Amino acid sequence: MATVLDVRALGSELERSYEVYVRGRLKFRVGQLVYVAFSRDETAMEFAFPREERAALVGGSPAKFRMPDDSDLRFNWVRADLSSLDPSEARELVVDAWRMVVPRKVSRAYDLMHPDGPG
Repeated sequence: MATVLDVRALGSELERSYEVYVRGRLKFRVGQLVYVAFSRDETAMEFAFPREERAALVGGSPAKFRMPDDSDLRFNWVRADLSSLDPSEARELVVDAWRMVVPRKVSRAYDLMHPDGPG
């Protein structure tokens, strides 16, 4: 079972990433782009994910993943139930979301420094 604590340190350590609170919700940004956001009660994590792949993700694991709210369907966004994720899976989702908002050279540098993934 993953928690916000399992990914918070990682989100703060990723290059160009920083945390903010918006209307009581913890979010991680690169510049002005939000790539991870947690619900106020910290039971759900929303994250950047390729729009064309999200139906397959949600359909393959409906107990873990949900489509974003109707107002967010136009964005590259998916919602996960944190209690259904293990900590390493949650960290991997955070890194993959971060990759979507940073330049490729930054992502490649991360891969060189972490050849076994986010752990």
